[in-house]
Amino acid sequence: MKKTLLIFYAVVTYAIAELIWWGYMLVKTQPQRTGMILGEGAMFIMVFTVGAYFMHKSLNKEAKLHEQKKNFLLSVTHELKSPLASIKLLLQTIQKRDLTKAQVLDFIDKSLLDIERLDDMVENMLLAAKIENRSYTFPKAEFNLSVLVDSIVNRLQISKCDCNQQIINAEIEPKIEITGDKFALTSVVTNLIENAIKYSSPCESVNVKLWEKDNKIYFQVADHGIGIADTEKARIFDRFYRVGSEETRNTKGTGLGLYIVKQVLDKHQASIKVKDNRPAGSVFEVVFA
Repeated sequence: MKKTLLIFYAVVTYAIAELIWWGYMLVKTQPQRTGMILGEGAMFIMVFTVGAYFMHKSLNKEAKLHEQKKNFLLSVTHELKSPLASIKLLLQTIQKRDLTKAQVLDFIDKSLLDIERLDDMVENMLLAAKIENRSYTFPKAEFNLSVLVDSIVNRLQISKCDCNQQIINAEIEPKIEITGDKFALTSVVTNLIENAIKYSSPCESVNVKLWEKDNKIYFQVADHGIGIADTEKARIFDRFYRVGSEETRNTKGTGLGLYIVKQVLDKHQASIKVKDNRPAGSVFEVVFA
């Protein structure tokens, strides 16, 4: 892609230089037509420059998308290898060693958590693909959002600490009903909470709130993690977009989670905004009108 950009810039520079040269030669041989030559030359240069500018933007956009897709493939590879290696090791340990029943059950539970992680990632990729090619119809029905959020919180309530400390503090107002696509909104809630956990330090709490006020439903996820720079806030909902390079990034992910969140909420006429938490971290707030 860099080679393509260099060739493009070289062609543009050559074309402008040739135009100026031929304009100079025409004026020199036909001085009586200087005004017409300069006017037409200026118009041609303006049109050519505008076209070159938009071509430059298109090539840059393509280059960024290419880089994001490369990062996406790298991240998917890492995301698949890690839980698969963990599951393989746990099963081999069960197979080759004489373990107690409690140890076997513990290893099975850990394997199931890794399988759930793989399942979430596959569901994300499938949903993102369907959204992108517009084959997903977002079937809507009434359901209890409070129960949905509570079940996801309980599933993700895993400890990163030796002291088995709960890291998700939930304040969920009961019996909040909503009409929407339950499967897609499950992905929204899961992605927002998982992101908050992912970008937080071990043992840092994540606050999840769900409440209803003035005929609007509010869902909020706040963390005390690394935060998001103001320059990145407008881009975090882009497909494949992740801050930094896949070779140097410590956090896991595919760059599809927040893209799915934004697309699903748009289909539900809901809004989402991100703001800084105090003293550190980010707050994502969803409003269903």
